[in-house]
Amino acid sequence: MAGTIPSDTTLAPAPSLGALLRAFWKIGWLSFGGPVGQIALMHRELVDDRRWVSEPQFLAALNFCHLLPGPEAQQLATYIGWKLHGLRGGLAAGLLFVIPGAAVMLALSLLYWSAARLDWFAMLFLGIKAAVIAIVIQALIRIGRRALTSGFQRVVAVVAFAALYLFALPFPLVVLGAGAAGALAVSVRPGWLKLHAYDPAGLAPRPGLGRTLATVGGCLLLWAAPLLLVLALLGPHHVLWQVGIFFSKLAVVSFGGAYAVLAYMAQQAVQTHQWLSAGEMADGLGLAETTPGPLILVTQFVGFLAGARGTGGLAGGIAAALLTTWVTFSPCFLWIFTFAPWIERLQASKRLAGALAAITAAIVGVIANLSLWFALHVLFARVAEVQSGPVRTLLPELASFDWRAGVLAAVAGVLLIGFKRGVLLTLAVCAAGGLAMRVAGL
Repeated sequence: MAGTIPSDTTLAPAPSLGALLRAFWKIGWLSFGGPVGQIALMHRELVDDRRWVSEPQFLAALNFCHLLPGPEAQQLATYIGWKLHGLRGGLAAGLLFVIPGAAVMLALSLLYWSAARLDWFAMLFLGIKAAVIAIVIQALIRIGRRALTSGFQRVVAVVAFAALYLFALPFPLVVLGAGAAGALAVSVRPGWLKLHAYDPAGLAPRPGLGRTLATVGGCLLLWAAPLLLVLALLGPHHVLWQVGIFFSKLAVVSFGGAYAVLAYMAQQAVQTHQWLSAGEMADGLGLAETTPGPLILVTQFVGFLAGARGTGGLAGGIAAALLTTWVTFSPCFLWIFTFAPWIERLQASKRLAGALAAITAAIVGVIANLSLWFALHVLFARVAEVQSGPVRTLLPELASFDWRAGVLAAVAGVLLIGFKRGVLLTLAVCAAGGLAMRVAGL
């Protein structure tokens, strides 16, 4: 059976479906700290404590999930559920990993919509936005140290940053270009990417193509069903259709985790669709950092504001938030259930590994662009877009510098990067600092 783990004397007996549900319900509520913390939590719960999965199996699954667009932690949960209990286990594990955080995020979005016009609430979120600057810079440093192991990868990162910040090229084009460059480089100069050797001996038989196509068709139908319903009832000009289509496209190009796509999402949601402001985008990321589950739940916040403003009420916001969550996370089941039987053959592909390594390097440049974008919009009240020939960039008006945001961002940087404190503590300290400034009349 596809969902059976190979025999291993170090493993505990395969869990019942009920035990699997209870384990992932617990993981779903405790999965704070971004993908690193979430993956560490699953390792402790499933490998160390319960011994349902061996260390090699866990690492192989993690490497596989890095190949896919979307939140790798949720995909890892889905894959492990599939290994343990087939399709039912994959659905249960993937859904339970997301539902707690999605419920919390929806509640926070409703609170934000209700209190956004209050002065104290604005100062509280000034602290949260300032902390987000340090959080994103910390992610840039952490991912950069892991991803940039060769001169070629550093060049890819710089080119990706320039393509986004100086030339405003579309994010999907940057990712595809990096992947193509990596696939070519690994064929011509393998040493440029420093890939680990993979032994292709003993690969499992090739999965049946008919079954793979049936899985793809079924998952695509489930993914598209709510969109087709919106199109039939409301038409292509309704905000719900626009939200659903936009986040469906985002789900396909979201390689490298949430930070990698945030700049693209912010550019489109803030500048193109004008669903929210740059400050509100930073507020949403701050809220997502405080909830369990994948950081990409920030898309739910964006969808909520788009729906609430586009329809003029909370019901439209809730509908848009639910639709956004569906089209963001349902593709993860498509990727896992389609490609899980092919995992060994995918990992043996040299060109695919080269493409992934280059995309990972490009993600560093993408996150650098995101860091600068957030910093400019949080620290300065006025930021202008300046174009000179093909170069289009953002320049702040220095006189509009907000010293309060600067102080709070510095405090966040000291806590996160200097003293290695946690994200939740840093957010709490900076939010309290914003409120203290409000009380002091600053």
